Amino acid sequence: MTGTATPLPRAHRDVVSFVRRSTRMNASQLRNWEAHHAAWVIPLAHRATSTSVAPGQPFDPAAIWGRTAPLWLEIGTGNGEACVAIAGRHPEVDYLGFEVFKPAVASALGMVARAGLTNVRLAEVDGVDALRHWIPAGSVARILTFFPDPWHKARHHKRRLVNPATAALVASRLRPGGSWHLATDWPDYAEQMREVLDGRRDLVNAYGGWAPRPEARPLTRFEQRGLAAGRQIRDLVYHRPADSTDPADPVDGHRAGR
Repeated sequence: MTGTATPLPRAHRDVVSFVRRSTRMNASQLRNWEAHHAAWVIPLAHRATSTSVAPGQPFDPAAIWGRTAPLWLEIGTGNGEACVAIAGRHPEVDYLGFEVFKPAVASALGMVARAGLTNVRLAEVDGVDALRHWIPAGSVARILTFFPDPWHKARHHKRRLVNPATAALVASRLRPGGSWHLATDWPDYAEQMREVLDGRRDLVNAYGGWAPRPEARPLTRFEQRGLAAGRQIRDLVYHRPADSTDPADPVDGHRAGR
């Protein structure tokens, strides 16, 4: 039978806050991945792109961690410096890190293994997409976003992770009293974060301004680069009011469940 094949529809690609780099791993990262990914990396189904998360997958903390505990999420774990330091100080929480770069996930696996942490899990996906399609509303005690890509050119600001849509999504995923902790070394991005977040009713600035640098947040390579360049580090902490009603879920428009 002959004829012209029907072309597949082009996949719609959302604007994301990252550009995918090479997935090639060095020898150490390959060893880490082969030895530890089965234990600590959560295999998630994707949509059209390899960092996306397909909807409809159950989120079952008891199956993932073998217990029920407060859930902390990190969007952008990088090589795992903050993840290991914070999760190590808080063994009482279930810590889930999202990172789109496989070599970074592999490096984090090595750090997690050397630290002997059992409360950490990693997922090689876009954290915002995971919040949208996998993490239940009203389920997260704390979200951490340290040194997201600043996209410093004005024409690229639309790619910045902190924007009104992401803020609404984060607020819907936090449980009442839950918090979102951010840090950046780019002054205009810090100001934009304040502009986006300070006027919201579902997120309250915990310090009324810049937050003190918490002892638990380690001095990572990203922060060291910023300091070496003479940039000031800004921390921000926002919480969902403990007495707030459930916000509308920005994914389906319905009220978030607890």
